[in-house]
Amino acid sequence: MTATNANYKKGFIPFAIAALLVGLIGGFTAVLAPAFVADMGLNDNNTTWIALALAMSTAACAPILGKLGDVLGRRKTLLLGIIVFTIGNVLTAIASSLIFMLGARFIVGVGTAAIAPVIMAYIVTEYPPEETGKGFALYMLISSAAVVVGPTCGGLIMQAFGWRMMMWVCVALCVITFFICSVMIKKTDFEKKSLDNFDKKGAVCVLIFFSLVLCIPSFGQNIGWTSAPFLGVTAVALVTLFLLIKAESSAENPILSGKFMKRKEFILPVLILFLTQGLMQANMTNVILFVRATQPENTIISSFAISILYIGMSLGSVFIGPMADKKEPKTVLTGSLLFTGIGCAMMYFFTETAPFAILAGSLGMLGIGLGGNATILMKVSLSGLSQAEAGSGTGTYGLFRDISAPFGVAVFVPLFANTVTTRMAGVMANGTAEAAAKSLASVSSIHTLALVEVCCVILAIVAVRMLPKIHNK
Repeated sequence: MTATNANYKKGFIPFAIAALLVGLIGGFTAVLAPAFVADMGLNDNNTTWIALALAMSTAACAPILGKLGDVLGRRKTLLLGIIVFTIGNVLTAIASSLIFMLGARFIVGVGTAAIAPVIMAYIVTEYPPEETGKGFALYMLISSAAVVVGPTCGGLIMQAFGWRMMMWVCVALCVITFFICSVMIKKTDFEKKSLDNFDKKGAVCVLIFFSLVLCIPSFGQNIGWTSAPFLGVTAVALVTLFLLIKAESSAENPILSGKFMKRKEFILPVLILFLTQGLMQANMTNVILFVRATQPENTIISSFAISILYIGMSLGSVFIGPMADKKEPKTVLTGSLLFTGIGCAMMYFFTETAPFAILAGSLGMLGIGLGGNATILMKVSLSGLSQAEAGSGTGTYGLFRDISAPFGVAVFVPLFANTVTTRMAGVMANGTAEAAAKSLASVSSIHTLALVEVCCVILAIVAVRMLPKIHNK
């Protein structure tokens, strides 16, 4: 271990506090969109656009701001990220219209996109190789635990004082975190000044293309797959993709590094992300929809679904993730994916009278697998990054990680909902009452979904076995 990283654990404290800030406020604001929509008298489907505005900027800006971190240094980038994050939350607190709120949440996402790559870059460059699994496990634990606590705390504040006061509490937390980080993080030698060679064309194309990629599924589902807006967004996305490829192929220092992305250590983890991590939000939503159809009186699963899943993720990141520092990562990842598969397979045993234990057990087991997966996938994908590439690499990985969850929701939630609708029509044709038909169709559809998801996990395990060995020392 070098003198530079001898105090890496102590040095991580302010970065851990920044991670806690993002996770905690993310949990707080999980209850924001429905409250804002109700307060403004808007249709419920507008909650989707509020969530999408945040997801768009968080994902699309991650590689851009990660690259910026390589130029400006970790301290400046993190502090600028917290400032932007704070401004976004201030604007959220005073939002008076849907357009205003969408802009505010987009700005919050930009701040998040600046903060997250810096935290991961610190772990990659300052932790010893044999300790990075523990570092990423700690990062996942902080993020997951904060999301468990956040919705409850935010809900209590909102119930007592309203959603705007909840947002001002978030602003206060941002200010405190900025002060702590500005004092604790010292300037380092790795601080550059010039942006002369910064890939500006690539940055613009990345922002536009990946923002549109996240819009495409929502436009298709909410407006129509043959509608003019959907076709227009798709066409613009394809044109931007062409321009992005052209810009990155000629850039001296591209935002998306082909050298980094073409490695098996990157391609296969990203494939695994899309096959499995997207199940997180999708299964949480689908289990809630299933319970509402089969046991409408069972409100407890809806209330605790987020907590059950994220508690499982916390446990997975703590107990499974660090094992990849001692054993071959792909062996540990295979075991972690088995937990994910078990969580999905348990849905095949859901019935109209399924007890709370099996419903919660499915989400909890899924969470354990996802927590372990996420930690190990970060370790594998980001292994071998140099100091100069750390921000760019972590930002690029963060882009695909942040897109994977919306992808899973876009695929698996409509798959379940549309299958229920189709099978309901068939059952009702035989004279069954609507409520009973919906219940029967939901059971049949959740079983089909379970089989599809287990197949995805099996494919992910096959991809894991193709990974090269990762040396921890």
